Amino acid sequence: MSQSATSCVMFDDVEALSGALFSWCAERSIGLRSQAGVSAAGVVIDLFFAGYRTQDEILGALSDRDGSEMLFS
Repeated sequence: MSQSATSCVMFDDVEALSGALFSWCAERSIGLRSQAGVSAAGVVIDLFFAGYRTQDEILGALSDRDGSEMLFS
């Protein structure tokens, strides 16, 4: 795989992760640098490693966990 193709895949992944995190936090008026925002970032990364690859998939999984202690533990 060429370096530009690898870079695009990585950029797309970062875009999905950050987009999901920004959207989730904005919908709940949560600061990204707050404890809740940092915890949500950890969950977003865990979801990515669990196989969720698109912003919509990650947001859906976050919404499923919304309100549960798992999100902020």
